[in-house]
Formats: sequence, C-alpha cells, structure tokens
Amino acid sequence: MTKVTLTVNGETRSASVPPEMTLLRLLREEFNLTGSKLGCDVGDCGACTVLVGGKAVNSCLMLAGQADGRDVVTIEGLATIERLHPIQKAFEEKGSLQCGFCGPGVIMSAKALLDENPDPTDDDIRDALAGNLCRCTGYAKMIEAIQAVARAESARPATKSA
Repeated sequence: MTKVTLTVNGETRSASVPPEMTLLRLLREEFNLTGSKLGCDVGDCGACTVLVGGKAVNSCLMLAGQADGRDVVTIEGLATIERLHPIQKAFEEKGSLQCGFCGPGVIMSAKALLDENPDPTDDDIRDALAGNLCRCTGYAKMIEAIQAVARAESARPATKSA
C-alpha cells in the first residue's frame, strides 16, 4: 500500500492505496466524489477529467500516487448547493447537456481553458474540448456556453487586490 495525501477541492485528504490505483478510483471509491465518471478507462472520452495543479487531466490515466502532494479540483469543488459555478450556470441556461454523463469532464475542461485563456476563440474552445466525447449533443451549445462565460468575465471590471 502507498499513502497519498493531496488537497481535493481545498481539503487535505489522505488514503492508503494500492500502487496501481488510479486517481479516478481514489476520488470515487475512497473519497466518495462520484462526479467524475469512468467512461472508457483509456483516456479517450474525457468523462473523468479533473484539474490537477490547474491542468485538465484524465484521472483514469493518472495513478493516485502521482497526485500525492498536489491540488486536485473535481466537479464537486466548483459549486455549492446554493450557487452554481458560472460555467455550470451557462451550460444550464444554454441547454448544453442532455444525458449529462460527459458533463463533469466537459465543464472541468472548460474551466481549465478559461483559467488559462479568459478570451478563447472558437478554435481554442474546440481544442480544449477535443478530449471530451459526447454522444448526445453536437457540441454547439457547449461552445456557446463557454463563449457566454468568457464574454461575461471580460465584461466585469477588474478588481484591485489589497
């Protein structure tokens, strides 16, 4: 067994896991964070996408031990019961998801994109979503939602930090 300690959604969490355990299994089975989905288990579908150190990662391909000491954000870390994250709200308003299975991974990929590039082009958005497969939609509504968030963010006045 290997002891891993990581910060998940702002909370330090530890577990003793077999060395072959993936980050996805750690999140789902040990930490009961089931928003990230097991789709293909080979890194092709993106349903398991989480942010590790701010970067979108297929958690089915990353070993839990590789996340030791790192910051991980899952879909559960974006919102509260009272308030959706702006990306989630835009996806809801635009009707961007149907069955929702791919939703957490797509939203996490969108967050990674907007954190890195707050004013993405359509091509930037398509590139960011290239690792996320959806069998229900044509992606157009997803792209519209991400564009709406980017426009809303760019319209906000800059705040000065103290």
